[in-house]
Amino acid sequence: MPNAADDATITAGLLVIGDEILSGRTKDRNIGYIAEYVTAIGIDLREVRVVPDVEAEIVAAVNALRQRYTHVFTTGGIGPTHDDITADAVAKAFGLPVVIDQRAVAMLAERIPEQNLNEARLRMARMPQGAELIANPISKAPGFSIGNVHVMAGVPQIMHAMLDALAPRLKTGKKMLSRSLPAGLKEGDIGGPLAAVQAGFPDVAIGSYPTFDEKVGFTTTLVLRSRDPERLAAAETAVKAMLDEVRRRLAG
Repeated sequence: MPNAADDATITAGLLVIGDEILSGRTKDRNIGYIAEYVTAIGIDLREVRVVPDVEAEIVAAVNALRQRYTHVFTTGGIGPTHDDITADAVAKAFGLPVVIDQRAVAMLAERIPEQNLNEARLRMARMPQGAELIANPISKAPGFSIGNVHVMAGVPQIMHAMLDALAPRLKTGKKMLSRSLPAGLKEGDIGGPLAAVQAGFPDVAIGSYPTFDEKVGFTTTLVLRSRDPERLAAAETAVKAMLDEVRRRLAG
């Protein structure tokens, strides 16, 4: 189980690394997955950055995020090719040397015959000195944690497995609870009354999300979020009453 600290708000930043993401060649499938995953275990994802395969930009982003949040997750750039520079950049951010970690070599050897562990493949065993490994049951090449920075693969299936392996040792907080209410109304119809409800519940986050349906036109879903179940329930009751009142007014 993750290490819960119920009274604390535990935060995270996510750093997505790769020219292929910024060029559009690869469509990111990790941001939403990580956001949903960490929210479910009591971590608030507060920021996402996407940077190219440029060491200076990775270093700057890592240093900014690790000072701001409890955890920093990174995806991408830990493969066997020349442009996989995440380990070097993270090591530089911490002022640490990069070493070939023999534990990582042993993990690679579980899948790759010794004679095929060439220079390129051994790049996947390079990491900052003193890093803690993140297991990878799929391809065996591990991720790593150093300080509050957790470095994972960009391939979604591998990242999922790494996140599962990492989660039990993450510091977490009280879980965020949510309620989703289909309003069946346009945002313009409920904007004023919704603001009044929000003013009465400053400790509950109330978001309004419009969509367009070809059958009914514009409509809205309201999402309420809080760590306090009683306050969440009270806010939900108030929002439902507000929606009923707006519907009666529009109908009449």
